[in-house]
Amino acid sequence: MNVSTGPLTSYEIVYDIASVTAHHDCPDIPFSIRENFLKGIDNPPPGTVIERYLGYLDDEPVGYVELDFPQLDNLDIVGVDLLVLPEHRRRGVGRALYDLAVERAAVHNRKHLQASTVDRHPDGKAFAEAIGAKPGLAELRSRLDVTALDDSLLASLRAEAEKHATGYTLRRWQDVPPDDLIDGVAYLEGRLNADAPRGDLTLEPEKMDAARIREDMLTRQKRGRRSYQTAAVTGDRVVAWTWIVAEVDQPAHAWQSTTIVDPEHRGHRLGMLVKLENLAYVREQRPALAAVDTFNAAENAYMLKVNRAMGFRVADSWIEWQKDL
Repeated sequence: MNVSTGPLTSYEIVYDIASVTAHHDCPDIPFSIRENFLKGIDNPPPGTVIERYLGYLDDEPVGYVELDFPQLDNLDIVGVDLLVLPEHRRRGVGRALYDLAVERAAVHNRKHLQASTVDRHPDGKAFAEAIGAKPGLAELRSRLDVTALDDSLLASLRAEAEKHATGYTLRRWQDVPPDDLIDGVAYLEGRLNADAPRGDLTLEPEKMDAARIREDMLTRQKRGRRSYQTAAVTGDRVVAWTWIVAEVDQPAHAWQSTTIVDPEHRGHRLGMLVKLENLAYVREQRPALAAVDTFNAAENAYMLKVNRAMGFRVADSWIEWQKDL
């Protein structure tokens, strides 16, 4: 048995490995269609350098690692997505790809590898523990069954939130925020790593500005995605913001992303209000929507409470791991 690593020979091979692995590890999460996956390789997130390598078993490509090197902040970190086809695990391919990740981290002067695993399969956790990684943050994936929503319940939640949110205006849009709101959106997104639970992960706030937000949203469009966003505004200031992102070609599924409220404006049910407004917006724009998934830190009791009130239910548990080099 010969195990080796090497550069990509075909992005199609990468898609096949990623798709099979995703359907095995999380069969209920729709995986990206091939066209959009390949578009993602050509259109990486702004401010990130990505390296990709294949893992071989007897000259057959059976594994893949993607290494994300942030360039604008978090310069000590490498994001790692390491995949091995289920039938070829525990045969040294993952270890070879990990060793390559360590080598590339040294070249880029990085001190920490970070990656995630899902609890429904033991492989990921066993591998993380075997290489000496430490659990940094426990997360929960929750799912909203849109087909079973109680609209009267959502209306009552909306009415209750509005009682506490007088003086605020709601604004909706798709993709790039309007010029008069984009600076406020950038400010809130830049707060996320400081405000959200981070556990024991080494993370610093991202350096966000209007140009980075604009480029990120435009890049998502190039990857076949559309973002639906809602903000709460007072005067000319964005004080709460949320967004849902979905593949254009997968009308039944979407991901709930950031929801954040400026600390000075908390206590007015703005988190609940913008999420309800944005959910209504997405349902109008995507009538075939059947499910929305989201991740929250297990210790984020407030957001988990909001999500549960709306109808989200926990689907599985994840761990964000960190390996200090």
